[in-house]
Order: sequence, then C-alpha cells, then structure tokens
Amino acid sequence: MPVVDVDPEELRYLTGHDEKEDDELKSDLFNLGLEFEGWTEDDEFQLEFAPDRLDRLSVEGVARSLRYHYGDDRGVYVPNTNGAEWTIEVEDQPEGRPYVTGAVVRGLDMSEGALESLIQLQEKLHATMGRKRAKGAIGVHDLTMLKGTDLRPTDGESSGLDLSGGQDPTEASEEPQDEMVGDAAVEPVGANAITYTSADPDEATFVPLESDAEMTPSEVIANHDTGQAYGDLVADFDRVPAIYDAIGLFSFPPVINGRRTEVSEDSRDLFIELTGTDQWTIDHMCNIVCYALEARGGTIERVNVEYADDAPGEYAGRTLERPDFETRTKTVSKARIESLLGVELEPEQIIDYAERAGLDATRVVTDDGVEFEVEIPPYRVDVIHPLDVVDDIGRALGFNSLEPTYPDVSTVGGRHDRSVLEDAARDTLVGLGFEDLLNFHMTNEAENFGRMGLAPEGATEPATDDSPVGLAEPVTIQEPYSEDYTILRTWALPSLMMVLENNTHRRYPQDLAEIGLAAGLDESQNTGVTEHRTVAAALARTDASYEDAKARLQAIAEAFGKDLETPATAHPTFIDGRAADVVLDGETVGVVGEIHPNVLVEHDLELPVAAFEFRLDALE
Repeated sequence: MPVVDVDPEELRYLTGHDEKEDDELKSDLFNLGLEFEGWTEDDEFQLEFAPDRLDRLSVEGVARSLRYHYGDDRGVYVPNTNGAEWTIEVEDQPEGRPYVTGAVVRGLDMSEGALESLIQLQEKLHATMGRKRAKGAIGVHDLTMLKGTDLRPTDGESSGLDLSGGQDPTEASEEPQDEMVGDAAVEPVGANAITYTSADPDEATFVPLESDAEMTPSEVIANHDTGQAYGDLVADFDRVPAIYDAIGLFSFPPVINGRRTEVSEDSRDLFIELTGTDQWTIDHMCNIVCYALEARGGTIERVNVEYADDAPGEYAGRTLERPDFETRTKTVSKARIESLLGVELEPEQIIDYAERAGLDATRVVTDDGVEFEVEIPPYRVDVIHPLDVVDDIGRALGFNSLEPTYPDVSTVGGRHDRSVLEDAARDTLVGLGFEDLLNFHMTNEAENFGRMGLAPEGATEPATDDSPVGLAEPVTIQEPYSEDYTILRTWALPSLMMVLENNTHRRYPQDLAEIGLAAGLDESQNTGVTEHRTVAAALARTDASYEDAKARLQAIAEAFGKDLETPATAHPTFIDGRAADVVLDGETVGVVGEIHPNVLVEHDLELPVAAFEFRLDALE
C-alpha cells in the first residue's frame, strides 16, 4: 500500500480547520480510508491508503478530501485555466515514448512544505501510475529559466529551433491564425515554444540535476546516480527522448531534468511536462499535479501540444490543449445504490452524499425507475465503474453508521473446514513463538524466483513431482498496474524474506510465519490454474539452524497427529547438506533447511535464517 508523509500543520492550514487536534485528524482520516501508520522523524503523519486514490498522494489531495468530508466543499470542482502562451512542438520523438503533455502554473508561493509536497507527489506518481517512470514521467521546471522559441512569423518566415542551443527568439509581428485543437478551433494566446524530440545520446549535452559538469545522456546513464537508476528505460533507444528550449537541452525524460531549470523555494511560475507511452496516463497524472498546485494558490495556464504530421501514434497532425480538465459521467440506478448499501435513500439524499464525495449527481426518471447521472472530476482516475460511485456515496453516508442485518435466506453460514484447519495451524504457529503475517499474494518473478536462487528470472517451467518447492510456471497478470506485482506467488517463503529484508533495523530474533495462497499454471484444471494454501515460517537469529526449524516442524506435526520424516534433499534456496524434504504420513509436501548465504546476501541479511514451507492440506 502507498504510504504518504503528511504534515498535520499543513493539513490544518489547507483545510482551514486549525482547531483540529491530531487525534481528531487521525479519526477523520480513518473514516476516509487513510490509516495512521506512525510518525516520521520530522513529526509528520505516515498515512497508508488504497492505491486507487492517487489524488491523495499529496497533502493537498488529502486536505481536499477532508474539506469534502467536513462539508466545506461540495460537488465537482474544475479549476479555471488561462489561455495557452506556451506550445510543445512534437517532432521526431522516440517511437518507444511518443506522447507528451504539459501545463503552466503561475503565482505560486513555493514554501518549504509546498516544495516537499510537490517532490513527494512527483515520486509517488512515478512509482504508481507511472510504473516507475516507464509508463509516465513528470518533469517540473522553473518557468523563468526557460527561453521559448518565438513561433510568430517575421518577414514571412517562421523561426526554427536550433537543437544545439543558443538561438534567440525573433521579434514578434502579427498574431497567428486559429489552430485546430482536436476537432475544435482554438486561438493561441502566445507563441513561446519548446520542442519534444529525440537526441543523439553521445552528442547532446546539458548539466543534469545534482551535478556541476556538462554531460551527454550516455554519460548521465553511466555516471550519474539517477541515470544509473532509470537509464534502463531508454537503453534500447538509438536516439533518446529530449526536450529543448531556445537555449538548448533542459530535460532528458524519463531520466533526469537539467540543473538550469531546477525548482526552488524562490520559484513562482512552473512549467510541467510529462512524457510517456500512453497519452491518457500522462494527461491524468498532469491533472493530479495541477490540482495540487492550484490548491497552493497557483493559476493554471493551458499549453498547446502540437504533434507533427508524421508523429507515431493516434495524435499525428493534431494539436491538443492541455491540461485536459474534461469531466466524465457514470449512470447508476437508485435501486442499485440502495441494494448495495442496504439502506433506503431519498433522491435528495443521494445527490447530497454524491456532492459530499466531490461528485455531482443529476436525477433522471426512466422507464426502469430513478437513475442518477454522476459527474466525475478530472483528478479521479479511480472511478471506472458505477460501483465506484456507490462506494463514494457509501463513504459519504458513513459505513460505520450502517446497521448489520442478516440476509433474507433460509440458511445461516458457518465455518468452512479449510478455515477451521487454517486457524488451528495459525494458533499452533503463534504458540511456537512465530509472529503471524499476511502478505500480498501478488509478487514478481525476480522476488519469487531469481532472488531466492531458485531460477533465473523468467526461466520458469511447469512443475513436476520432482520440482523443488516453489518452482512452478506462475500465473501472470496480463496488464499489471505495477512492475512489483506481475505474477501470483508460487510459494510464500519469498514473502517472508522480503519482510526480513525490510526489517533489518528491528531487534532480533525475528520468527515469522504465514499461511496464505500459492498458485501455478496447471492444464489439468478447468481454470488452467491450481491453487493451494501454504504454511511458511522463518527463524532469523544469530543461532538459527536446521535443527531449530525441524524442531518446530516436529511440534506442528505432533499437534495434528502426523508422522514427520525429513530425508535429505537439494534445493537451490537452501544450503547443500542442510536441507530436507518435509514428508508427512509418507507424502512429500514441503522443504525445511538453512537459507543459502547467496540468498541472505541478496536480501541484505547478515545473520543466518532457517525456514520451512509445506502445504496446509497435509495437516488434514
């Protein structure tokens, strides 16, 4: 789950509720679905929330939600925008990253808190919606440090952009004629232009952020810390993405900006540019940033994005006016709202709750009954189905105020046998001193296989009876939202190792256990997928050994009346000679042993770990 650092003083300032104590704010935030995780070293809230509400990745977005919660704001809000004075000319851009968008924000008071919030929002959007900058990357620049090329004709000719830098804009003459924006005519206000194009990685030069030396893109990728972190995104490009103004190169997306346009607390006017592989994604990332800056008192100014006639993609030859603050609508019936929430509501109440959720609802009477056309604001990228609208209405109503009732059925539910077994196994593990965990069932191939020494990334194969525990062809996500979650895990031990890796600053011993889902492809199943519950445990301590893990495994077997055998085996995750199969009542169901040093080093662990994993159904 995303975690955002929020200064409570900034939150009180932006909501206009100075009277709110910290505990009140925590309670109000919890009602919105944001959980307080603790304090930072700077006395800020650490808030965890569902990753769908990307508009809450900044203190400004959290404050906006609170103002709706308090009733201070109602309905859809769309900021006013001024006419475009800047144009992004798009030509000869890399086919692997063909799309660009942008906006100008003027009149900001860029305090230390505002700047920190902007940087955090930028990086959080990169990590989530931008898929670690692969799908979309944001560049924020001090507008006063940009020198636009003048597009207005002089003596019957148009000025051109010298991509080597240093060209002065020509003198202005008469205003340009109307241009086509999508399918509508829009009259440009100004004629300053920058160019999104491609550059030779060994010839173009600029001074990147956190550097005093002029470097080429290739040198940035090889020698700069940020370049080394994100250089793989453009490693296969013959010519890399580049953004020029009349002076020269000032942005190397998606890797790093130039130092010349660096934003500071003295910056008042900002130029925001986003590049990516999908226009919709970067447009909505831009909307979220613009809403956050507008909440800081900024004025949004539109930018024209002019795609060349031969540009790759669907926008070739078109001019787009951005940011795109167009709202969307969803239709949901009154009956469905009442059915899902379990309460009867008057139409006026539904409209009221929708407005308190930041939406607008209009009542429509049809042959099928009463429906509501609900307007969605531009920053709400999470609303993709009418059920999302019902969820917002329910939150505005207050889920805690709903009274639980038994469903109108002839039977009453009971515990499933598997659930009873799982709870019994969990109680046994806790009784043995393990801390019970609940990790994500989704992971990626590197964590599930490569870092565990099980197999090189991507080199998986269908499981057989002789395959090591965990080695199975994984269930892959067709369109993963994040590179961190691309498959369903085939075993649970990698999840425990990740927890240990993230808690090296905590006291030892750390004895962890989890009972959870594991899955793999299986053509013999109707669904093509086989699932099972797995029991995994790890002992991280200075004296952890095979004997320690086996002793606890023996205790579990005796608690469930099972005969345990541990014949020696070989498993890439464990040390040779210190690993064994887990055999319960004559059936091989798992593995136990000491984790291999290579796996420990891969997870930054400096003390031994003993672990085991076996199928839960073996305890039946």
